Amino acid sequence: MKHSFLLSIEEQLTESYPGLIQPFWQQHVQQGQLLSHDQLTVAYAYVIHPHAIGSIVISSGRIEAYLKYKEVVFDLYQNGYSVFIHDHRGQGLSARMTANPHMGYVDDFSDYIADLALFMQQVVMPNNPHQPNLLCHSMGSAIGALYCLTYPKDFKRAVFLAPMFGIRPALPSWLAGLLLKSHFTFASLLGRQYDYFVGQSNYVNHEFAKNRLTHSEVRYAIFRQEYQVAPQIQLGGITGHWLNAAAKAMDEIEHRAHEWQIPALAIQAGADLVVDNIRQTSVVAKLNACQLQVISGAKHELLMEQDKFRIPTLQGVLEFLAEDQLG
Repeated sequence: MKHSFLLSIEEQLTESYPGLIQPFWQQHVQQGQLLSHDQLTVAYAYVIHPHAIGSIVISSGRIEAYLKYKEVVFDLYQNGYSVFIHDHRGQGLSARMTANPHMGYVDDFSDYIADLALFMQQVVMPNNPHQPNLLCHSMGSAIGALYCLTYPKDFKRAVFLAPMFGIRPALPSWLAGLLLKSHFTFASLLGRQYDYFVGQSNYVNHEFAKNRLTHSEVRYAIFRQEYQVAPQIQLGGITGHWLNAAAKAMDEIEHRAHEWQIPALAIQAGADLVVDNIRQTSVVAKLNACQLQVISGAKHELLMEQDKFRIPTLQGVLEFLAEDQLG
């Protein structure tokens, strides 16, 4: 059965973002902070629908902040869902762990899992009568997959958007591996554990024509404006340590894929320039009960793409969740 969904329209965003979405965020969305197991602040936001048909927890991608998800949260709320989102440690409004706050760093992906578990225990479950669904993007998909493998009963369904089950290599894998090994060798000799990986730098506000994320100039401009208004959420490139931790996490997902237990949907961006779609397809095929949908021609940021890519993405998400919203 096909459903009719309420979704934002790209050509109206110039008016609807300041006129509807921003006021909705200011009037209805609750924001707060948690203290992690290692005493880091973890920022979060949520909105409770008064007549919710279900709830959705969002696990966002690398460099992202919940402030970037205002349109997404608005759309999900308009379709009857309570929505919960937190900023992963080291990005957004959550605490940074390096002297240079622009460096993308995590000690181990298990810390991301622990933060999500804390968010579930202290914010999601006390404010939500439903067993929640999980909506993940990019790096957030790696975090979400590992979380569900660790806590298989917490979520009813999971959706992975442009999941980071493999990273699109800018270099041949043998050369990238050699550079990573050399990076750690020199960093150790110099006593600089938190150095950027080769070619990485502080936050750069790339002009639209050079971006690899979306075809939507309107949504790209809104995204960059949010990061200008709140410069504390800006994040730069990855450290060698983050890359090593990510590689271990992705390998773990692939090795444990046969343990997967809940219904899942993976939506692939057909023209993705960020993650490795070949490995992504392979890993998804190993996950039990996981469907794969491809949005041909779409870039990595499926939720901030042009409507011709974004609308079928969200329709796919909402149709999938609607299959079991009363379960």
